[in-house]
Amino acid sequence: MSHEDQEARAKRLQTKRPWHREDADQPPANKNKDTGNRHEKGKLLTTPNRLLKLTLPLPVGMQNEKDNKDNEEGQYTKIEPLSLFLHPQQPISYVERLIQAELPPLVDSKGRERPPNVYFWAEDTGSERNPDRREGEDEETAKKRSSHVAAYSGLGHEGAERHDKDKSWVRWGSSTEMGDFIREAARGREFAIQVEGGDDPKNQVPEIRVSVPSFADRTYYQRMRLRRLSTQIEHQAAIKQECDALAHRSARRLAKGGFGVLVGWWATVYYVTFLTEYGWDLVEPITYLASLTLILGGYFWFLYISRDLSYKAAMNVTVSRHQTALYETRGFDVRKWERLVEEANGLRTEIRRAAYEYDVDWDEAADLGGEKVKKVLEKEVKREKAKKEREEADEAEAEEEAEGGEGEKEEKEGKKGGK
Repeated sequence: MSHEDQEARAKRLQTKRPWHREDADQPPANKNKDTGNRHEKGKLLTTPNRLLKLTLPLPVGMQNEKDNKDNEEGQYTKIEPLSLFLHPQQPISYVERLIQAELPPLVDSKGRERPPNVYFWAEDTGSERNPDRREGEDEETAKKRSSHVAAYSGLGHEGAERHDKDKSWVRWGSSTEMGDFIREAARGREFAIQVEGGDDPKNQVPEIRVSVPSFADRTYYQRMRLRRLSTQIEHQAAIKQECDALAHRSARRLAKGGFGVLVGWWATVYYVTFLTEYGWDLVEPITYLASLTLILGGYFWFLYISRDLSYKAAMNVTVSRHQTALYETRGFDVRKWERLVEEANGLRTEIRRAAYEYDVDWDEAADLGGEKVKKVLEKEVKREKAKKEREEADEAEAEEEAEGGEGEKEEKEGKKGGK
């Protein structure tokens, strides 16, 4: 093919596919004259939006068999480094298609083009040794016998480095989710991506090593957000605790005042009945009306709060009113507090799940700023759980009453029909 035909074909391919562009045969390091920015290994980075950013250390050498016939040294098509955003629930096959879309096709000896195959490899760390000794089995045999439990470290790139000769690799299927693959790959320091370079074994492209994020990397943004929230929660919790303490103290004072009123009423009745000339003839109707007034007031209170008439219910209503007044005075926003607590507990759940998957111990108090905030969040979790249980119990009771009423109605209608 002449030089003019090659140039026309290059322009045609440049329009058809983005990777066929001008100066595509020159690596970016040479164009920028900065070899220090050239990637040697790929990275899997964590992002604030829960996605994973995969950065591959391209340029990757892709040899075409057709071109190699006329070129003994082998010409490589150079492609710039590639970054992809991945979701943990996406399968490996989806990532393979994204990588294939950015690579030039392979051309076989018959001139047919096809996308290169992409394979994902992870270290096979074997299984844990089973120390349990069976009956009649010596200790050495028991240690050699391996169990069906996979060995696990979960440290990712923070783990101990091993030589390549000590590593054993296993290829993972395309249907595996990226999140599961990364968690399994975290047993070692890295995983490998292999891109096919042609049918000739000499043309195979060296595998791309990608460092695996550790637990600290995967939960970095969640922990940073949790630390910022813990600062706000600690400040709001101090205001809330002060208001709650004042509200309970006021409710107790009010209860003591009510007891004092009752004692004063008893003393007044006793004095008028036995120590004055009026006697029981005057006191009896007064006490009768006072008792009836108290019963009417209690029934009205029951209708107002729609709960059982009890000391606990009365105290809860009194405390709640005092709390609301104090919150408004001190500038405490209840809705904002609930949002902060809900988000913080959600982040704690995510980080705990990641710690369980990575098999690491998470120091929760360190990210929360101390045990005080941790106790506050746990108290709010218990309170919300108790509230939900009460609501479910009330709903179940209401449904039972409704079903009972419908049953009685049907029974009455049945009796009328029988008559």
